[in-house]
Amino acid sequence: EFIDSYYFNQVEDIRFNSTVGKYVGYTELGLKNAEAWNKGSELAQELGELERVCKRNADIHYSAVL
Repeated sequence: EFIDSYYFNQVEDIRFNSTVGKYVGYTELGLKNAEAWNKGSELAQELGELERVCKRNADIHYSAVL
């Protein structure tokens, strides 16, 4: 699971969660940004990072934990 959180003044405003597959907002500003980011290129960039980093290296990190 890949989670990318954004905080302002120690409050989580917005989060990308790979299980959900989109940005989720937790504050008023976060909700507005999540809606815009889910429609824009930001979502494609996060999904690209998921494929590029997480899925390629999941087996390596999993075997290191074991």
